[in-house]
Amino acid sequence: MRPFDASGAFRPAADAHEVRGRAVKGAGATLFSGGISLCLQVVSTVVLARLLTPADFGLVTMVTTFSLLLLNFGGNGFTEAVLQRETVDDLLVSNLFWINVGVGAVFTIAFAGAGSLMARFYGNPLVARVALGISLSIIVTSTSVLHLALLRRAMCFTAVSANDLIAAAVSIGVSIVLAWSGWRYWALVIGVVARPLSQSVGAWYLCRWVPSRPRRVAGTTSMVKFAMHIYGRFSVNYFARNTDNLLVGWRFNAISLGFYKKAYDLFALSGSQLVAPLSNVAVASLSRFAPGSSQYRRYLLSALSLMAFVGMGLGADLTLIGKDVIRFLLGPGWEPAGAIFTYFGPGIGVMLIYATHGWIHLSIGRPDRWFRWGILELVVTALLFLIALPWGPVGIAVAWTVSFWILTLPAFWYAGKPIDLGVGPVISSTWKYLLASLISGAASAAIVPALTVLPEAGSAAGALIRIVVVSTLFATLYLLAVIVLHGGIAPVSRLLRLMHEMAPGGKPPRSFATGIPAGDQGQTIPA
Repeated sequence: MRPFDASGAFRPAADAHEVRGRAVKGAGATLFSGGISLCLQVVSTVVLARLLTPADFGLVTMVTTFSLLLLNFGGNGFTEAVLQRETVDDLLVSNLFWINVGVGAVFTIAFAGAGSLMARFYGNPLVARVALGISLSIIVTSTSVLHLALLRRAMCFTAVSANDLIAAAVSIGVSIVLAWSGWRYWALVIGVVARPLSQSVGAWYLCRWVPSRPRRVAGTTSMVKFAMHIYGRFSVNYFARNTDNLLVGWRFNAISLGFYKKAYDLFALSGSQLVAPLSNVAVASLSRFAPGSSQYRRYLLSALSLMAFVGMGLGADLTLIGKDVIRFLLGPGWEPAGAIFTYFGPGIGVMLIYATHGWIHLSIGRPDRWFRWGILELVVTALLFLIALPWGPVGIAVAWTVSFWILTLPAFWYAGKPIDLGVGPVISSTWKYLLASLISGAASAAIVPALTVLPEAGSAAGALIRIVVVSTLFATLYLLAVIVLHGGIAPVSRLLRLMHEMAPGGKPPRSFATGIPAGDQGQTIPA
């Protein structure tokens, strides 16, 4: 794709009628890519957990707890600025590119130099070596941020998803080969660097754009301010999301952190595979509609309803089978991770719903409000972590789950205030799925002990059988509960129809306004 014409203007975007069709196809591509990426991660987890030790994973996590904050500069800021701004041109985006790369270079040098400080903090001299290696990922990542943002603005989500998938495969392949060769934690370090390197090569190939030299251009300052609000929000959210690793690694040791990190990874996997890929699609699409308009509300509530349907079912199911999943994926010796994950499970569904409130802030151009909310989120989450720390990694997992249940409704109230979107439509779009998950989860928990044919989860084969049987039982009960609570199969048929639209060659939607009743508020949800 060549994003700019001969005059330097960005090519025209899709009109309002085409937005939903492209968004649905983009969501399908990102979810399909996410599914393949999930499979790759499962394979990676199964293999690497048997080639490396919990201490290896814990050592690298000690460093990435800090590096990921710097690595995401630009990717969380300039991406949203490019997506949300009404018009962009070659000169403006070129300025953003050089600013981003310059900051990335400074962060790389600073992080490499701070390795000795991190080593003293953790009391582990190996941390300094790992920090030096991982610092390279920061500068490499900065070279692809604006190219990927332009691809997303052009709604080329399929190309972006394919590029991400290839980068993930390269990273995983490199890590496995090196771990097999006995490189221990260096296998993970080199894999961390290989991913952004592959992603950058792909981004420059897909987006045929070479930045021009920096110069004074109107709009640069405002876009940088917009990006700084986004990155400020990301930073406070990042501290909230990584204080747990910091506390566990500091209070306990690398082995405990290794167990905790694997349980957390399974917990966060649903967010990274579902919410993260859809966020760019949702923000790019919602930004095309007038904030607070009927089209805007229908699109938002439709996405929220879908998140609740999938998230509440997924969370309840993983709570039931979490220990078996850990046993199957990681093998013997990782049982403490399974015990920790049990307390993460009840927070998965509400975590997916909570994540969507950021779409409102970004799409209406109010990252400043999102940043302020992030500060409150950090304070609440950190306090819960400190209260739960005496109970170890299990207590931290409980704190995570509680934080999402406490913050979700206030977050939507605050995000929707500028467009008069109260919590009523949010509750209306989600409560039946929550109730369905509670009923079917409790029923499954009562039935499973009576299934004498189920084997013990002492082996990977036994764990797999339990996963299949329990998940099938829960899915059946959950779908029945959803149908009963909604008085028909409308939610199920809507999900199936949406999946058909997402599929390659699927029939595009006829109109964004096509919809069906949603809950008690009377809004319409696009078909």
